[in-house]
Amino acid sequence: MIEFTLNGKTVSTNDSPDTPLLWVVRDTFKLKGSKFGCGAGLCGACTMHVDGAATKTCVLPVGAVAGKAVLTIEGLGTPDNLHPLQAAWHELSVPQCGYCQSGQIMAAAALLATNPHPDAQAVEAAMAGNICRCGCYTRIKRAILEVAGSNLAYDATRTQPATEASA
Repeated sequence: MIEFTLNGKTVSTNDSPDTPLLWVVRDTFKLKGSKFGCGAGLCGACTMHVDGAATKTCVLPVGAVAGKAVLTIEGLGTPDNLHPLQAAWHELSVPQCGYCQSGQIMAAAALLATNPHPDAQAVEAAMAGNICRCGCYTRIKRAILEVAGSNLAYDATRTQPATEASA
């Protein structure tokens, strides 16, 4: 049995330790926000946070997260308490198809947690591992920079899931 924290709650699974974390989160815990894209850790659609770091979970065995904290897009914000990046994504109409957006937002949130005020070059470097097939890079970058430089009350220490009580 593998035990870890998922969006602030201790969970356990009997899935094989070699099963990619993405599939455990999607199939065992029924959280479908993180997507399968390439299966090789190259596109970023599967990005989640593991102990606060943006991690490509299609290639990360669930056994590697035993005792660690995993945060998915579902845990980043709630409908009543959107993460500032989620709010900016909505306000700026960032996605077209939306398939990669959970991975994009999770990568951006990890960047802002370590660098609350990145410049455009830092954003580009941090987001380089996340592919948007629709080419929404300009809007993605703009949303990140707006959150980084705005009064949207971005809390760079918010690496734990939002709760309804924090709304």
